[in-house]
Amino acid sequence: MTTEASRRATASRRATGRDTEPRLRRTLYLLGGGGAALVFLLPLAFALARSLQSNAVIVERPTPDTFFDWSATNFTTLFEQGALARPILNSLLVSLATAALTALLATLAGYGFARFSFRGRGGLFSVLVLTMMVPFQAILTPLYLQMNTMRLTDSLLGLVLFYSTVNLPFGVFVMRNAFAAVPGELEDSAHVDGAGTLRMLTSVLRPLVTPGAATVALYAFLVSWTEFLGALTFLTDQDLYTLPVTLANLQQGTYGQVDFGLLAAGAVVAMVPCVVLYVALQRFYVAGLATGAVKG
Repeated sequence: MTTEASRRATASRRATGRDTEPRLRRTLYLLGGGGAALVFLLPLAFALARSLQSNAVIVERPTPDTFFDWSATNFTTLFEQGALARPILNSLLVSLATAALTALLATLAGYGFARFSFRGRGGLFSVLVLTMMVPFQAILTPLYLQMNTMRLTDSLLGLVLFYSTVNLPFGVFVMRNAFAAVPGELEDSAHVDGAGTLRMLTSVLRPLVTPGAATVALYAFLVSWTEFLGALTFLTDQDLYTLPVTLANLQQGTYGQVDFGLLAAGAVVAMVPCVVLYVALQRFYVAGLATGAVKG
């Protein structure tokens, strides 16, 4: 009897331990996820609160009486005085065109590096990856001279080509790894059925590499939407200014004083498309980055 009771007690302890372990994991997961969410969400909430405050409140020490004195004056002033409709449209055109062009070129190049064998493939891909280590600011002067010679300065098309070139190394890296993760037997079966290269890409491989393409497009959009120095260098026509350049020109108040209220409101306006697009494509983005991280 004593032995049987001891066995039952041991089994009960083991079952309790198995039940406790998943609960502990869930608790730790919730605590870690909640803490990470607060780290990312609190700055966004603080920026939104600041955008609803006047510049006089922002530059002073915050108090409970003044911190919650919110109004939409900054946004009204921003759109009335700043004429943001045209810069927002310019930024949208440039960013969407850059995302589409980068995703298309990166997909074609990634497929070539992953599936075609040619002399110097490894070295060429290594050089392409190494260009990711070179910031475009270091070669901005020769880039400007080249684009000016090609008559692509003061042109949204030139800005799209510039942003696409800057984003291509990362895009090719992600897409090459995305295609490398697809089993070659799938292509062999499609070839047996009479599918050509174009049909292979559009019908067979496209659904499988969509996360990688979405990652490339989203990354290119975010970079071109928020980029300032390149747009400031290659554009001098105010009608072609993108949103970051326009916001930099609007942040100055009387006697050169920075109007932090307008600047915070402009940051919130610029934040909206990025947040919406990321939320819409986050499942593809995470899957694409995971593929690029473990393959190669």
